[in-house]
Amino acid sequence: MVYRRPTAGAPRAVRAAAAMAVAGLVLVTGCSSGGGGGGTGPGAKVASKQEVAAPVVTITPADGTGKALPEKGIQVTAANGTLDTVSVQLKGKDVPGQFSADKTSWKSDWTLTPNAAYQVSATAKNAQKTTSATSGFHTLKPTYTIGITSVFPTAGQKVGVGMPLTVQFDTSIPNKSKKAVEQALQVTSEQPNEGAWYWISDTEAIFRTKQYWGPNQKIAFTAHLAGVKVGRATYGIADQTVKFKVGDSHISTVNTRTHRMVVKINGRKVKDVGISAGRGGVRKYTTTSGIHLTMEAVSPVTMTSPGLKKGDLGYYTETVYDAVRISNSGEYVHSAPWSVGAQGSYNVSHGCVNASPAFATWFYNMEQWGDVVVVTGTDRPLEWNNGYGFWQMSWNDWVKGSAANASVSTGPAAADSSAGPSATASVTPTGTATP
Repeated sequence: MVYRRPTAGAPRAVRAAAAMAVAGLVLVTGCSSGGGGGGTGPGAKVASKQEVAAPVVTITPADGTGKALPEKGIQVTAANGTLDTVSVQLKGKDVPGQFSADKTSWKSDWTLTPNAAYQVSATAKNAQKTTSATSGFHTLKPTYTIGITSVFPTAGQKVGVGMPLTVQFDTSIPNKSKKAVEQALQVTSEQPNEGAWYWISDTEAIFRTKQYWGPNQKIAFTAHLAGVKVGRATYGIADQTVKFKVGDSHISTVNTRTHRMVVKINGRKVKDVGISAGRGGVRKYTTTSGIHLTMEAVSPVTMTSPGLKKGDLGYYTETVYDAVRISNSGEYVHSAPWSVGAQGSYNVSHGCVNASPAFATWFYNMEQWGDVVVVTGTDRPLEWNNGYGFWQMSWNDWVKGSAANASVSTGPAAADSSAGPSATASVTPTGTATP
């Protein structure tokens, strides 16, 4: 008779009985030896290999679930073993996820697409056995949905090293849901950086980096919005990806006291020219100091006096060319042939940076949205929310505008080669501006 060694988890009574049986077995074989030889027969052998229970695989949501909650994701666990493989399919495409360090669990990276069918298969193994399991389930259909109305920069656009990323939603995001939405927004870059989201309203979030983007790299933004819950029966229903490119580093410095503008491309000084800034005297004619970003390039543009109408004292209207906007308060770097005599010597403009026609044309043709223009020397600071004045806010204060109150890493990324050149605006806008 052969007895197998009980498992460590066997009840005490079972273990005792087993011990007695073994003792009895030894006694019997001792009597049957027939003398002092002490040998043992085949009946004296005891099992040396312990029986191991098969692994148990649990998939959540379970097979046949009809209204799985998208925000819960997918979880696969293994008992009595470790997971060997996990495969999740949605419309024939793999759904990404991560194993735990000990490989006893797996969880999907993101929330699940609402009103969609998923197929899950998994295997687990231990020293002796392998177990397979499957689950087919369907996520619930939401009553209400949210989505993204716009992302800027746009797909394929080439931008400057200071460019922020703006996301606008089609409905208000409640404060209690902003963290979940924010954590579903992923920005990746080929060159590592640190960035953070800042909610400027319930429908708009801005992403800014701690340091300028490194030049000549690809950036990818993905909103993993499908399955993010933002209210009662309200979910994001689709993911969205936008890829763009950062071009050369264009950093210009305008010194309103020395009346010079210096332009550096990828750290090398390529231009040092005379300019004429705002003449001051009143706030509206004072050029704002601080870190500006280029916002558009238009030629021609009609500029009119802010706050005045035709017939008022000081009213003007002027058509200017090769104009690069640097704020929403009407400031441009533009061609000003009428002030060439003052450029490099004193300030005569209504707030814009006047430049020679030759330089203005060169700067206009070089411009990328998000190029940096740093203005110094005046007592009027650029407001952080004036145009792309986001760099005016300290990094610590910027991070406080994050629903997660945290920054994130952006790289590295494996962006594809679809990013192309940016388009130049072809419209001829009119409105308040300061030539």
